[in-house]
Amino acid sequence: LLAFYGELGAGKTCFIQGISRGLEVKDYVTSPSFTIINEYQGKIPIFHFDLFRLNNAEEILELSYQEYFYGEGLTVIEWAEKIEQFLPKEHLKIDIKFKDRYQRTISFIPQGDRFNNFLEELSRIENIRD
Repeated sequence: LLAFYGELGAGKTCFIQGISRGLEVKDYVTSPSFTIINEYQGKIPIFHFDLFRLNNAEEILELSYQEYFYGEGLTVIEWAEKIEQFLPKEHLKIDIKFKDRYQRTISFIPQGDRFNNFLEELSRIENIRD
């Protein structure tokens, strides 16, 4: 599960579009602002949540969220801060902040050993910078 944080317009949806493209999703990926969740098929299923319009965290309970959070496929969540108490212990927090109009700072914050190990492996790739 990838939990995205960032202001409106920071690039959360754009980042998710890039992930989807890398996983060979053929559909045009849009933010499910009004439907709350979009499902896409690529190399693996992608479940894209946009929680911007959630009024309270308990509304996630109506969506049978467990099957998405703990099932097969990749779950990506925009505005994850709205439901932090429901996120699995193991997830990757991705915080996108404006650096200026055209640049962003992206922080990857592992939650749990699985994602900590993943980021350690990723940091060994030669062209990855802090």
